[in-house]
Amino acid sequence: MDFNFKKRYGQNFLQDKNIIDKIILSIIPNPDDLIIEIGLGSGALTKHLVTKSNYYLGYEIDLDVKKYLDQYIDETHNIIYDDFLKRNILEDIKDIPYKNIYLIGNLPYYITTPIILHILESKIPIKECVFMVQKEVALRFTSKPGTRDYGSITVLLDYYADVKYLFEVKRGCFIPSPNVDSAVIKLSMKEREEIDIVKFNNLVRDAFQFKRKNLRNNLKKYDQDKLLEVLNKHGFGLENRAEDLPVEVFIDLTKNI
Repeated sequence: MDFNFKKRYGQNFLQDKNIIDKIILSIIPNPDDLIIEIGLGSGALTKHLVTKSNYYLGYEIDLDVKKYLDQYIDETHNIIYDDFLKRNILEDIKDIPYKNIYLIGNLPYYITTPIILHILESKIPIKECVFMVQKEVALRFTSKPGTRDYGSITVLLDYYADVKYLFEVKRGCFIPSPNVDSAVIKLSMKEREEIDIVKFNNLVRDAFQFKRKNLRNNLKKYDQDKLLEVLNKHGFGLENRAEDLPVEVFIDLTKNI
């Protein structure tokens, strides 16, 4: 492919047809659903996605790929050439008469977490997200309590969604080949009771602040008696580490301290 790949955008274009087909088949939208794609590249996924639903919106930061992508734009399929992290997604989709939203994308490794947090914090009514990310990140996002990879981002994602590891993608499936393997994950959004999400985020980050320390040390600024009361209810104590606690315990702590 005759293209000047840009490291600053983390550009690695997916070329493997079998992987492309597997990603496309991982979502099953209805015609009145909206598909949002992030990071279109040369359009390897785009050309299939625009046929799966009446409504499509793509975000691409690199104007140099416009020549490959403009062919997919029509009255109900649009591409915004801008930095996704700077966009107000709710504003961008306000005139689209969609039923459900599906997000899909090959996310640049260096801004994977900021992109996902931007999506979650935008409060758009998402049904499912399918993302290709660095394999190491996929393992962290889908890890379970008590494992080495379990961390604050795992807990935060688990509040919003059921996160599933779908399949691995070898580095040779891209042009140019990255230095690491990738994986595809699916986020199926949960219906949860509303909590103070800022308080929840702060509590989770504080609990994981020093990974080798227990909750007694990491949560010193909180009411220790109240912490212990809630933890004991779930079979835990202040000697446990944050990595031992499932998301439900953090939710209960947020509501009661």
